[in-house]
Amino acid sequence: MSRELHRFYRSLAQDTDPGGLVPPDLVRRYADRRARLRAAAGVLVVAALVGGTAAGSRFVFTAAPGTPAGPPASPPTTAVPVPAPAVSPAATMTSVPAASALTGSAGRSSAGAVGPAVTSSSGRPPTAIPDAAFFTLAAANETGIRATFAAGPTLPQLCGAHPGDSGVVQRRSRALAFRYADTPKGYVPDGSYRHTITLYRAGRAGEALGELRAAVRDCPIQQPSDTPGVTSRYRLLGGGGYGDDSVLFELRRSYSEGAGDPAGADEIRLVRAIRLGDVVTVLWEQGWEGTSSDRSQVDADSRRAVDALRDWLD
Repeated sequence: MSRELHRFYRSLAQDTDPGGLVPPDLVRRYADRRARLRAAAGVLVVAALVGGTAAGSRFVFTAAPGTPAGPPASPPTTAVPVPAPAVSPAATMTSVPAASALTGSAGRSSAGAVGPAVTSSSGRPPTAIPDAAFFTLAAANETGIRATFAAGPTLPQLCGAHPGDSGVVQRRSRALAFRYADTPKGYVPDGSYRHTITLYRAGRAGEALGELRAAVRDCPIQQPSDTPGVTSRYRLLGGGGYGDDSVLFELRRSYSEGAGDPAGADEIRLVRAIRLGDVVTVLWEQGWEGTSSDRSQVDADSRRAVDALRDWLD
């Protein structure tokens, strides 16, 4: 062995011998402890990484778009409304009640609708005709003869036609005598009316006046069977403006020789029908002992008849 190698081994022996070698069991203990410390440190690192990732993800998902990062907001204290369940179109259609179920009556089409019907002060259509619906004569025309209510013809004979006889709810008639204003009291009356008021079902009053016009046009002349030797002629006259609608016509009677009553002159009667809503009033001037109708008197009493109807219906 060379001198340098021998000197090297001697230095190595001097450095290691004083400290002694570590026993094997102590070496294993140190190794086990180091392994446990490394494992614990690894678990703590993984837990920290998982917690940080979860917190970051929660903040990212709850933040509004474009909002800078920050701590997560506390949950709201107000309740969130829950939307109602959707309803299918079929269920909606079957669940809506029909119009008759809502109103309690069947629906009516607009094609069959009529204009507003006349109603009484109570708001309901009238069903009866009171005495107050008939007009009162002016004081200058009073005769002192009491008016009498009795059934009878509404119109003169019109070649067998019966205009306005359908759709009647109620009808009342009276006979009323009058005198002219310049006739002294106590004298024989100058004329008389057959005054009739008819209450019709809704829409029928207008049709009744149309039927009356047609009946007068279709019967220009006739010879009544109950008055031999007398010829009756009918013609429509002008002079409307009463109520909602009105018809005025003339009945002219001519007498042949031997028939009695008036000789050499025709007897003229005026008949006016006036409609106000569903009510029609007819003034048929019938004279008194062969007198003829006076147009101005009939016009004046026609206006009074309309006023009486309005007062009743209002």
